[in-house]
Amino acid sequence: MTTTDPSLVAPDDDQSTEPTAPSALAEPLTRPLRSTYSSVQAVDASFADFDVRPEIVQALADAGITQPFPIQAMTLPVALSRHDIIGQAKTGTGKTLGFGVPLLHAVVAPGEDGYDDLPAPGKPQALVVVPTRELAVQVAGDLATASARRTVRVVQVYGGRAYEPQIDALNKGVDVVVGTPGRMIDLLKQRHLDLTRVRTVVLDEADEMLDLGFLPDVETLLAATPASRHTMLFSATMPGAVVAMARRYMTQPTHIRAADPDDDGRQTVKNIKQVVYRAHALDKVELLARILQAKGRGLTIVFARTKRTAAKVADDLVERGFAAGALHGDLGQGAREQALRAFRHGKVDVLVATDVAARGIDVEDVTHVVNYQCPEDEKTYLHRTGRTGRAGNKGTAVTFVDWDDIPRWGLIDKALGLGIPEPVETYSSSPHVYADLDIPEGVKGRLPKSQQTRAGLAAEAIEDLGETGKRGGAPRAAQGGAGRGGSGRDGGRDARRDGAGSGPARGAAGERRADDESREGAGRRRRRGRGTGGEQGERAEGAPTTPAAPAAEGASASESASGEGRRRSRNRRRTRGGRPAEGAAAPSTEA
Repeated sequence: MTTTDPSLVAPDDDQSTEPTAPSALAEPLTRPLRSTYSSVQAVDASFADFDVRPEIVQALADAGITQPFPIQAMTLPVALSRHDIIGQAKTGTGKTLGFGVPLLHAVVAPGEDGYDDLPAPGKPQALVVVPTRELAVQVAGDLATASARRTVRVVQVYGGRAYEPQIDALNKGVDVVVGTPGRMIDLLKQRHLDLTRVRTVVLDEADEMLDLGFLPDVETLLAATPASRHTMLFSATMPGAVVAMARRYMTQPTHIRAADPDDDGRQTVKNIKQVVYRAHALDKVELLARILQAKGRGLTIVFARTKRTAAKVADDLVERGFAAGALHGDLGQGAREQALRAFRHGKVDVLVATDVAARGIDVEDVTHVVNYQCPEDEKTYLHRTGRTGRAGNKGTAVTFVDWDDIPRWGLIDKALGLGIPEPVETYSSSPHVYADLDIPEGVKGRLPKSQQTRAGLAAEAIEDLGETGKRGGAPRAAQGGAGRGGSGRDGGRDARRDGAGSGPARGAAGERRADDESREGAGRRRRRGRGTGGEQGERAEGAPTTPAAPAAEGASASESASGEGRRRSRNRRRTRGGRPAEGAAAPSTEA
């Protein structure tokens, strides 16, 4: 059974989420979800028409959501009948509730009819696997919002946070587990996470989860769940090879795709204005600073390809007067959540991020997305630009293409049909930039003092998460704990980078210790070669430091004294810093 390309208009539910408390239990969103759309729904129905639990319907109504969006309306009848699903729709079209509502509908919460009759009350009944920590926080918050009128316990499990709160939550009983594969596998191997009673499994951003790098983790988790599970995969992009791979773990899946007829078959969202410039690397920051002063610009996400570039661009923008924050894998989990929280709250209006933020993150009022470096491929481009133009709003996507990236951009343009194979050569002073992006005349690359009104990143408190794998000089055991260091693929990159980063320091220290030891060894060899004539040899034999031989011994004493003088003189020359040997003046006195 296959549903292909229905002509549906796909406005999105605005599912932004606030940061959760340090507890592993997810909390409902503190800000209401807004249902903002102006297009006509193809299906004039409400969630109640799909025989969804009344508590879920009411909780969504409390959040301002009464009608399902196209991907949700198409998914609900199939998912509620417990058929496996491959759901595909453009980014920002409400996929989270597409699997969240059927998942919560099948969960039996404490105090509800049938809970005590479960084979193992308190064991997870549903599992949601996501590729990034930030997406785990968002999905868990959305599920908690949809189940606000029930007692469903949703637990977040991901790397970078302390193990203890997550283990305590699992031991007390849990109904839904949302997290990243690395930490899940850690807790699974430690036997804190029991998946033998899971009835529903969801792989969100399935193309990323089923990528070759994540496949072993996915297989491990799926092998720990019952074969009779209900499996749902959702993503914006799903190539044929990934679909074939996904079907290995599913039973006669239904492939559901929702498309907007107004997009003329394009993969990009029509509400997003696409602007591409061929920019010089040394002029990019100046060009970006002027674009950030465009009229009507709201929150902006700037995507960089590397962590170092993201950190440098954020620092440059702060120095130019902008309220900017960085979000990348080298930051500890507390700093990552601090930056995302400050961005959601409007304390910073520019978030410079690597692709860790491109997958599924939904933040209100993002008007501009800037690709500071050309994306790797068309899938990355879609996920990056999909952070704007959500919920039926307008957005602008600006891409900087280096001279070396022209071939790569040509492939992206051809795959997406953007019609911009040769970006125009552009500099910060080019007149067409001001016209294309509505930038006031006379704007320079520094934000005027009068416009520096936001509080900045420092105004957002950073939580003490008892995090693992954070940067610094802590030992690896303290950073990552046992096994994967609490992160695996989702966060183990940080721990591995930290370990690699401390390698040169450990190497330098080892070289210094080896050098000291070699000097000490050489000294011991020289002393052994001199027998008892050296300083320590004399002391071992009880000889005085100042010889007082009788005069009758005459020549023999003189010879021994001259021999000692020669030896002591040689010892003095070999002493570091020119320190004279003890008793060195005695031979000359007797001579």
